[in-house]
Amino acid sequence: MYICLSDLKPGESGVVTGFAKKAFLRRRLQDLGIIAGTPIHCIGKSPLGDPQAYLVRRTVIALRKKDAAQIFVREVA
Repeated sequence: MYICLSDLKPGESGVVTGFAKKAFLRRRLQDLGIIAGTPIHCIGKSPLGDPQAYLVRRTVIALRKKDAAQIFVREVA
């Protein structure tokens, strides 16, 4: 089942499957290491819920919900 990265809750993981057709930050996200097949782990969110922190290739990055919603992932147990 494919979901948006923004739908992952802290502690959940997924594997990147692609981007939305109108992903404005696609190139920047790819430069950060978010490419198809990459495991990604949601490690937390700010007190107000935006942004959320993700572990990607041993690096922690923070993404706003609207940017994370442009990334599709396959949820893993």
